[in-house]
Formats: sequence, C-alpha cells, structure tokens
Amino acid sequence: MIRGAHDGGAVRARPAVVAIGGGHGTAVTLKAARRYAGALTGVVSVADDGGSSGRLRQLFNVVALGDLRKCLVALADEDSALAAAFERRYDEGELAGHALGNLILAGLIDATGDLLSGVREAAALLGARGEVLPATTEPVVLKAESAQGTVAGQVAVKGTGGIGTVSLVPGDARPPAQALERIAQADQVVIGPGSLFTSVLAAVAAQGIAEAVASSRAQVVYVCNLRQEVRETEGYDVAAHVEALARHDVSVDVVLCDTIAGMSIGTTEVTVHDVPLTGENALVHSPAKLAQALSGLLA
Repeated sequence: MIRGAHDGGAVRARPAVVAIGGGHGTAVTLKAARRYAGALTGVVSVADDGGSSGRLRQLFNVVALGDLRKCLVALADEDSALAAAFERRYDEGELAGHALGNLILAGLIDATGDLLSGVREAAALLGARGEVLPATTEPVVLKAESAQGTVAGQVAVKGTGGIGTVSLVPGDARPPAQALERIAQADQVVIGPGSLFTSVLAAVAAQGIAEAVASSRAQVVYVCNLRQEVRETEGYDVAAHVEALARHDVSVDVVLCDTIAGMSIGTTEVTVHDVPLTGENALVHSPAKLAQALSGLLA
C-alpha cells in the first residue's frame, strides 16, 4: 500500500498535499497539486540573497520574499489581474529590478508587524487556493560545504560545484509551527522540482523539516529537475540527486523524472518513474502532466 493513499481503510478523494522547495519549481508543483489536492500548502525557501529579494532583505531586514511571491501567485486564479501585477517587474527608475509583489509583501509584513500575517494577507488579497508558509521565519544565509571549501550566500552557492552539504545560518532557524503541522497531516509530500541545493535543500535545511518529513505518514515524492545545472549539479544523474537528499536526512518513497533532456537515471534503490512531464516547452515541467503523475501515485 502506498503511504498516504488510505486513511482508516478509506481512500481520500482529495488528499492533503505539501510542496517543499523554492520559487519556480514549487510554484509549478502547487499549480499541479491544486488540480487534485484538498488541503494544499507550500513550504518555501527564504534564503535568496540576490536581485529584488536581496535588496529588500538589506533594506527591511526581512526574509527573502521572491519565492513566497511566486508560490502565492501560483495559487491565484490564472486570469487574475492582481496576480499578473504581482509578477510585474520594473525595469527603470528607483524601482528597477523589483517585482511589485515583493514590494506589496514587504508592505503587508510591515503593516501587520508579522511575517506570517503579512503572507496570509497577501494570500487573501490574491484569493489563493491554498497556503504558503516560509521555511523559516527569520532571515537566513545559505552555507555550503564544497570541494572548494565553505561558501556562503545563495548566489555564491549556485556558482559552486562539488557541493557536499548545505545548511542555514543561524543553524537553529526553524520553520513556523504550522509548516510542521501540515507535513504531519499530509497524505503526500512533494519535494522539488527546483535547483537541488539552492532551492530544494535550502528549504529542507530549516531545523525540523527533514525530521517532520521522516516521521510523517505521507507518501514522499521527489520531482527531479529536467537537466543538470551548470556548476551546482554539473555531472549529476537522477541517482546523484537522490543521494544528495539522503545526505540531508531526506529519504523518499518514489522519484518522478523525465529524461527528455538527456539526464540519465543512474543506479538507486528508490523507485523511479521516468514519465513525460513537459509540454510544448520542453525546458519546464507541465503542471497538467505533473498533476497526472502525482495524483496517479496516490491512486
């Protein structure tokens, strides 16, 4: 029996799903999961230190907001003008480089005096069908131990090869209690897709998340990236991605991958389903095909 597929002997028609990772990848997972999930939660990395997010971190001493914004927009109606405005990025003047949604989030957090309240207000504003929670409630720095030594900062880590492990500074940075509760209550936990070390494991590295996933009765699925990333996962096959998760105390029940871009599977004891996950654009995952594959694992 697949873990999480049954509850008290009865199949749940609308499972509780938690997606863990970073902005672009987890946004795709949320778009996919909203097609079949009942309760839906994104637990999102806030370790970014580049671009608009990095500038706002320095200005307001807040967590990185960009990945939270992307996931909130993913849960809004596709034809929402407000969601489109959230993604509007200015290209000139003092606001050049900032996404409007990042500025609105910063304002809501300041107005409410609380990160979770500000994100919740943004979700209500967008009519989000689901919940978005930060992986930590305080600003953190991503740190990697690599073949070149210790590297600090998400942008720097992304440009580093030979990474062994990543962690957060401060090391005791924790997720909100709600994130751990949603993981405990989930029928399915979906990790990825997204940059392995700078998005996926940047979220998992928050103290308590890996432990919550391990103790959950949920089916744990890893959605692998479609291709290697220059420097960060150069030379990786699917099995190497799974091994990296294991080094961070994350074991998964099943892996979804699509080898259309040429990534090989390699050798792993974890069950791997190589299925079509892309649409007309073979560079990104299709929410519709990912939804079909994820819901099929619970059938």
